[in-house]
Amino acid sequence: MIDRAGLAEFLRSRREALQPEDVGLPRGPRRRTSGLRREEVAALCHMSTDYYSRLEQERGPQPSPQMLASIALGLHLSLDERDHLFRLAGQNPPARGEVSMHISPGLLRIFDRLDDTPAEIVTELGETLRQTPMAVALTGDASAYSGPERSVGFRWFTDPSARDRHAPEEHAFLSRMYASGLREIVTLRGPDSRAAHLAGLLLERSDEFRRVWDDHEIGVRPHEVKHFIHPEVGPLELTCQRLIDPDQGHSLLVYTAIPGSESHDRLSLLAVIGAQALG
Repeated sequence: MIDRAGLAEFLRSRREALQPEDVGLPRGPRRRTSGLRREEVAALCHMSTDYYSRLEQERGPQPSPQMLASIALGLHLSLDERDHLFRLAGQNPPARGEVSMHISPGLLRIFDRLDDTPAEIVTELGETLRQTPMAVALTGDASAYSGPERSVGFRWFTDPSARDRHAPEEHAFLSRMYASGLREIVTLRGPDSRAAHLAGLLLERSDEFRRVWDDHEIGVRPHEVKHFIHPEVGPLELTCQRLIDPDQGHSLLVYTAIPGSESHDRLSLLAVIGAQALG
């Protein structure tokens, strides 16, 4: 059963504890609100201000698990706080570990400061949870996918367009890398895992995946330097730095170019194009 008073009080306390700079927002000279405004939290949670406000006012319908997950991310809740939120709302908390889509507050705080850089947070199966605008401009909007297609490795073997922005000379290596990585996760998580289900689907649908899977390669790691082919700015040579959250199995990927290089100039041009697209 939903605890409306407890839920409202918890939401208000978490909102008031967050500062604009904690979530990548400008403070502004005339701010008088303690913490974030309701409309700011609603935007971070991808819901209407009216819907969020009713929750803080002990009104409205019982939030769905999907709504609660969005609120937990928007308010930068820890796992324990997320589980508490679900219980206040009369819902069972999601599982932790490999299937969790909840991003740790520390990782989110870093991510929120990378608006001018291509960066994304991904699961161990290559499912994109968050992208900066620059990452969307670089590789496309990964939030449009659902089901198995959320995994970049799955799309690599089932959707030819997934290879369009990668240099052709790297395609064979990337196929080996995705198969190798998936095999390691299947071994780690077991035959009943989401990873095993994904591998089973790929064995059914992709001849290429079956060939590389049968090689039983392990330890094929991503190259630090990646080569992209962007339809508007051309080839880009970018260094990828990875920050791993071992508790959640998530990684923060940040792409940078060497200052003064041609790729650096093209990345600056991509920032302009991305800003125009948002505008």
